[in-house]
Amino acid sequence: MLFVLLMAAALWGIGHLMKAPIQARLYMLGLLYVAVLAAQLVLPDGHPVRVTLGGSLGEWLLLGVVLAMVLAYRVILTRLRGRAETLEAARHAETASEPQGPFSDAETERYARHIMLPDIGGAGQVALKQASVLVVGAGGLGSPALLYLAAAGVGRIGVIDHDAVSLSNLQRQIAHVDARIDMPKVFSAQAAIVAINPHIEVHPYHRELTEDVAETLFAEFDLILDGTDSYAVRDRVNRAAIALGRPVIAGAISAWEGQLTLYDPAGGAPCMACVFPEAPAPGLSATCAETGVIGALPGVVGSMMALEAIKEITGAGQSLRGRMLIYDALHAETRQINVQRRADCAVCSEV
Repeated sequence: MLFVLLMAAALWGIGHLMKAPIQARLYMLGLLYVAVLAAQLVLPDGHPVRVTLGGSLGEWLLLGVVLAMVLAYRVILTRLRGRAETLEAARHAETASEPQGPFSDAETERYARHIMLPDIGGAGQVALKQASVLVVGAGGLGSPALLYLAAAGVGRIGVIDHDAVSLSNLQRQIAHVDARIDMPKVFSAQAAIVAINPHIEVHPYHRELTEDVAETLFAEFDLILDGTDSYAVRDRVNRAAIALGRPVIAGAISAWEGQLTLYDPAGGAPCMACVFPEAPAPGLSATCAETGVIGALPGVVGSMMALEAIKEITGAGQSLRGRMLIYDALHAETRQINVQRRADCAVCSEV
């Protein structure tokens, strides 16, 4: 038997030197074993070859059974180990794909420049993700406001507007494009928002903001942005927001001038009726369609509306409560005026 073992060692060594695969070397040893069994079966007892090979047929068969059991055990063990590794890899892959904390890896990278700011940081970015903002109007002011709210990571954004995109809008309403002319503005804005940030919710409301839906709709959002150009609609926004205690960031533009403030009687600031108790006389509040407007102006004021919304949500800086910012684009000048609540305000005096 020692002779056979030496032969097996020699075959294994030769295979190793020839860099033969382990499976091929095992086949060579298997052939050697079969040859030994054949010799034990065919040759008579006492034959010199059988003597050289050593052992009896029974011993060689027993050795074969033991080796077969060892090989079978190794095969089963290898398969079990492979299956365990596959399951572990799948578990790690599933864990890696799940967001860690409030943000996924993609969101963390997206909002990195916000998170780096001491005034916002991780807590402020979480507040933005958990916030909900309704923008009234998807036109000149609503367009940039919506885009920057989306880019900032406001978690849920609503937009209400009954109008459709027209060619004359494209000079200033940057949420819309030529290919979406005649599409309702809210759906055009939704497409623009999702293209910028797919990690947020967008709720488009293609309808007028009427009295019967204003309070119900406002109740679903934390903050209101008013970008309309109608005193009647602004009054409707003001009354619904006061009824629910919602702050309103209001912007307005005409020709080369824009204005911006935050109405919030519940927070100590005036409401719109405190500042503008009556509708302006005809001709004093002409719309953009009547007076014209420089194209970039709504971008400036609308972006400032989004900025004030971000500050309001995160608590960063000083808000425009009690102040109105006026921007003269033609002369590149800004000024502020203080605004106060009126004790006799017909709309918010009881708040």
